[in-house]
Amino acid sequence: MNLPNVITVARFVAAPVIFAFVIFVSAGVSDLWDGYLARRRGQITDFGKLADPLADKLLVLATFIPFYAVSLRVGFGDLPVVPYWRILPLWVLIVVLGRELLVTLFRGFAKRKGVVIPAGRAGKYKALFQNLFIGGEVLWLALRARALERDWSSPFWSFWQVLHGSYVAITLTVAVLLTAYSLIAYVWKYRALVARMGSA
Repeated sequence: MNLPNVITVARFVAAPVIFAFVIFVSAGVSDLWDGYLARRRGQITDFGKLADPLADKLLVLATFIPFYAVSLRVGFGDLPVVPYWRILPLWVLIVVLGRELLVTLFRGFAKRKGVVIPAGRAGKYKALFQNLFIGGEVLWLALRARALERDWSSPFWSFWQVLHGSYVAITLTVAVLLTAYSLIAYVWKYRALVARMGSA
């Protein structure tokens, strides 16, 4: 197996992973775009208000839990599961999933009171950065497995760890901050409903 053939095989292996990364990044951007189009064209519907955030929640459940499971199984290892964070901490999982659960319950209560709560701006940006992180983390885990298997040690791999690792770490940090902030923003904006929920 000569070097050109190795590169060709690597392209076959990398293609699905890079495709997954592009899909998640596109999903994050489209989440902002569809809301913009709905507002601009006057096509806002109750279905869209409910289905759009539900799609975000399903994506979070389908990815953050496996990321945490990988952290438990792999541990710290020679390469971090999540760059600079080392692993995906349990508290991050609690913050992210806890926020989604609370907002879902609150939306259900509001709907019974005749109020349909759409995704807020903070929630949209939260979803964007979650998707950016998910895409980056999927690609990171694939490269991490290959690097450990092949014992990569080239200068380019060192550079890539810094570049890609910074992207993953920053998007996760921003996603967690926006997750907490968006919950606070919901509670404050609909504080009258929250008070009714507390007295129900």
